[in-house]
Amino acid sequence: MILDRLRLDGRVALVTGGGRGIGRGIALALAEAGADVAVAARTAGQIEETRREVEARGRRGLAVVADVTVTADLEHLVDEVLGHFGRLDILVNNAGGTPPRPALATSEAFFEKALRFNATQAFVLTRLVVPKMVETAGGGAVVNISSRSGDMVQTGFAAYAAGKAALNMVTRNLAAEFAPRVRVNAISVGGVETDALAVVLTNPELRRTFEENTPMRRPGTPEDIAACALYLASPAASYVTGKVFQVDGGTEFPAIRVPVPPLEPPP
Repeated sequence: MILDRLRLDGRVALVTGGGRGIGRGIALALAEAGADVAVAARTAGQIEETRREVEARGRRGLAVVADVTVTADLEHLVDEVLGHFGRLDILVNNAGGTPPRPALATSEAFFEKALRFNATQAFVLTRLVVPKMVETAGGGAVVNISSRSGDMVQTGFAAYAAGKAALNMVTRNLAAEFAPRVRVNAISVGGVETDALAVVLTNPELRRTFEENTPMRRPGTPEDIAACALYLASPAASYVTGKVFQVDGGTEFPAIRVPVPPLEPPP
């Protein structure tokens, strides 16, 4: 049966940023498909709630407090997952995000922080995890959560866009190196109904503009992204690696424009 290829029975997944929004949606989807799931984030209460929901679906769960930008936390995270479950099959690098800021107001430190949070930490965790996947499970799958900001021009997003563009290329390059044992893919996410988009979706005028500029006429949901993540993590995608999947409601230009101050001529 073709649907059997979407099952994850006997597999173990790790999802960063798994306490809310897209990360939580992915963690629960993987659990519903049969995986045991570890979730990591900085906020203990949120990941504990996700862990409880994983276990309510009949799977084993684990919550580990970690700051993904700290390498020592990532090393501890991998040790905890392997110590608890004994194997690791799936890594979802979901943690990330940087608020918009005009380029001339973006400091060097802010820009470098955006690169670390959106690309470097995913690379570091993947580098730590992949040998353990091969050692404990014979192989595995990595799913990186990227953004359309990584390939679509938007004002105010120079730092965030650079981080996600870097993540896209990390995905493609690592896929070439790790095939055929470990598959590496990414999801390029459009506007999704999470806390990050609340400022738009709670404003009737901004929401109307957003929906009018989105061909599917609605924001995405965490479950929309989770469905793609499940496919990429599962045997159904066993012939897919090095790809960046766009799950964005059909957008080809920004649904909302972030205003930035114009450059003024000298006096």
